[in-house]
Amino acid sequence: MAVTVRIQEEDFSLAGEWEALRQRTGGTAGGIVAFAGLVRERARAGEEVSRLFLEHYPGMTESSIEEIIGRARERWPLQDVVVVHRVGDLEPGDQIVLVLAASAHRGAAFAGCEFIMDMLKTTAVFWKKEVQTGSEGTWIRSTGDDFERAKHWQDDA
Repeated sequence: MAVTVRIQEEDFSLAGEWEALRQRTGGTAGGIVAFAGLVRERARAGEEVSRLFLEHYPGMTESSIEEIIGRARERWPLQDVVVVHRVGDLEPGDQIVLVLAASAHRGAAFAGCEFIMDMLKTTAVFWKKEVQTGSEGTWIRSTGDDFERAKHWQDDA
């Protein structure tokens, strides 16, 4: 089982990451599921977002993501997982996160990818600030919906 976790400022290539994962599985994966998250154009309160700023704590952030992936591997037979998360200043429409999950069977790949993304939203170590035109911005937290989705996985355990 291969695991790739990268935190970076530069953009990523979904197609490039997908192809690299496909090559690593050597034809044994029956399915690869991808999720690519984008920076929203509207803040949660409805205002227009001019940028999103993300900070992380090197080492701690990667460790928190590796723990999430480990929990996913305990539940599903994942062959390979890739998580790329961007930090720094991002604009609306920019890619912010990529999760790829490969498994011999599509159900495990879908569930593993969804689980990892739901846990990233609630337990990964990041600080996010939405900045609207003419404001200093607002530090944002996970929403009630984010925690409900995460709780769903606890109920399934």
